[in-house]
Amino acid sequence: MRTTELVDSFRHSAPYVNAHRGKTFVVMLGGEAVAHGMFRSIINDVALLHSLGIKVVLVYGARPQIDAALAQNDIEPAYHNGVRITDESTLKVIKQVAGSLQFDITARLSMSLSNTPMQGAQINVVSGNFVIAQPLGVDNGVDFCLSGKVRRIDTQGLKHMLDTGGIVLMGPIAASVTGESFNLTAEEVATQVAIKLKADKIIGFSSRHGIEDEFGEVVAELMPNDAQKLLTSLADQEDIDRGTLAFLKASIDASRAGVPRCHLVSYQEDGALLQELFTREGIGTQIVTESAERLRRASITDIGGILNLIRPLEEQGVLVRRSREQLEREIEQFMVIERDGLVIGCAALYPFEEDNAGEFACLVVHPDYRDADRGSLLLKNIINQAKVRGYAHLFALTTRSIHWFLEHGFEMVEVEALPQKKKQLYNYQRRSKILRLEL
Repeated sequence: MRTTELVDSFRHSAPYVNAHRGKTFVVMLGGEAVAHGMFRSIINDVALLHSLGIKVVLVYGARPQIDAALAQNDIEPAYHNGVRITDESTLKVIKQVAGSLQFDITARLSMSLSNTPMQGAQINVVSGNFVIAQPLGVDNGVDFCLSGKVRRIDTQGLKHMLDTGGIVLMGPIAASVTGESFNLTAEEVATQVAIKLKADKIIGFSSRHGIEDEFGEVVAELMPNDAQKLLTSLADQEDIDRGTLAFLKASIDASRAGVPRCHLVSYQEDGALLQELFTREGIGTQIVTESAERLRRASITDIGGILNLIRPLEEQGVLVRRSREQLEREIEQFMVIERDGLVIGCAALYPFEEDNAGEFACLVVHPDYRDADRGSLLLKNIINQAKVRGYAHLFALTTRSIHWFLEHGFEMVEVEALPQKKKQLYNYQRRSKILRLEL
């Protein structure tokens, strides 16, 4: 590269360096990437991210390495619905493989040889019991044995390690509250860590430059709903890259829970990670949520979307049934959260002007989008509306979400505390609990 090209490149990268400094990235490195010849370069680039002030959690997988080790030990791998069944002999092998990879990655991040990208680097690599696991259990009579899933994340512990300048390294093995070890998938660990940390990005790797269209061109951006359709169509293809599937699963869940950007780049191209993050054009595929979600007042065109949200809860008896005609009359009372053209949340503020009060009602968030606490966002908006109207208090009726309301400052009251008109409509058979928030 000529000197002028280097200078131009450095200047064009500067805004991205400034934008990324202090942000949290979860890097998901599958076993295929670990086994590739570019693995060392990828680790060097991860170290470079750290040196630029980016907080990095590196989650590694080991599926091909585990399969190879099982074969060497004459253990036939077993799967159910694409999930590995982990018996005790299998877990023993997995521990050996995962432990070996952990030491290899730690050693690579600890390099500081002259004439290498790691020269002068002082990186603390931290591993620990940040993930608490639980067993997957039994599915249709098939016992997953020691295959597990994430139960909870030690978010405070992770933040402390990141804030003190360490790279957190996490693998596919986690302990449970009973002291057992379980085999987890790297994509689930990466997803849940990103969600709980409220990470700014997830970065995944595949054998290709990103997600390609039917003409072989890389798709620069996808919304989560489009990614979900793509995942469904790709799942049955035999030649699909496993890293792509893992990334799509992780990014869809993470983006729906509030992670704003998820990047997929190739582990076969040297420097792909840096090109994606520090150049204007990028090189891979992003699953993005920015500008894809907004909170707004509902309109008549949202009736269908609101009905799709509330009908399942009405059928379960959680909500009182509302007809389409009733919704059309009351639509001005509703707020909705719209994402990718889909109504994923709603809530209503019903006025009781004579009692200087409002009712917070019909709070529903789509099951796929509940991790990011959008219910609290809707409540905050309704509270602000009620304050603007000068209401003295807000009340709500519920049969299932009592603790949620208590956690948000409401107090339990009796039927007599309801506005007169609402008191006359109170259904004593439903026995809904009444909660009130003083404004």
